[in-house]
Amino acid sequence: MTIRFGVSPIAWINDDMPELGAETSLQQVLQDAQAIGFVGIELGGRFPKAPESLKPLLDTYSLDLVGGWYSASLLTRTAQEEIEALKPHLALLKAMNCSVFIIAETSNAIHGQRETPLQVRPHLTEAEWRIFGQRLTEVADYIYAQGLKFAYHYHLGTVVQDNQDLAAFFAFTGPRVGITLDTGHAVLGGIDPFDVIDHHADRIQHVHAKDIRQSIFDETAGQSDSFLNGVLAGMFTVPGDGSIDFARLFSALANIGYDGWIIVEAEQDPKRADPRLYAQRGLDTLKHLSQVAGLSEVVLNP
Repeated sequence: MTIRFGVSPIAWINDDMPELGAETSLQQVLQDAQAIGFVGIELGGRFPKAPESLKPLLDTYSLDLVGGWYSASLLTRTAQEEIEALKPHLALLKAMNCSVFIIAETSNAIHGQRETPLQVRPHLTEAEWRIFGQRLTEVADYIYAQGLKFAYHYHLGTVVQDNQDLAAFFAFTGPRVGITLDTGHAVLGGIDPFDVIDHHADRIQHVHAKDIRQSIFDETAGQSDSFLNGVLAGMFTVPGDGSIDFARLFSALANIGYDGWIIVEAEQDPKRADPRLYAQRGLDTLKHLSQVAGLSEVVLNP
């Protein structure tokens, strides 16, 4: 089992709030990621979407493309319609030799609405779950046939946020519908990431390592505020700067033989939390804990 450490560009340039990091160039993000010691990076809104432009750019900084968020609308269109819609994104990932397809349902999500309280996020009935689960399964089977792992990203402000949602997700989807184990969204959403590892190890296809500041969440998005205002207040941070037990997490991942990417990610205001300093702290923390847990790290690009 081997792991590779990558980073999300969201700490530098936030696609949900373009004003965060608006002055930061993509080259600066890539330069920082390389200098910190990452070997991969996830796709951001400012990245070129043509492989003939993107590959030489990332090669300049010795970075692999890990994958990138895809916004699905499976509550409003069929699986086949979704497959047609995602083909350009999939083609880019395949051309860049990515191994994972990260996806989340956003047709009725409220996490991008700064004036909407997190408490009013959408829910699904059992009948809706059956349809949604069937469509997810069809799309996941297609992605699998194309050679990539399907990694659904549960997320605050969406139809898969809490433990009840995730239980329905597992119940109504097939085995190829994997997940992105996002530690921060799990804990703040009421999901126990260690329980997920213990009982659904076969579904874990990707890992986002994000820490939290519970008290800030409790005062903002956990009360009557929005997801974005919680982000601005600092409810997320990098591993080693919050309350999640990442030593336990890495031990659990080692026990299930996790093999894949681990992404350092934290939605933060870059003017309040220097992305390079925080990403360095997150990576240093995880490198140490991975060694203690006995996870083997791939440090060089193939």
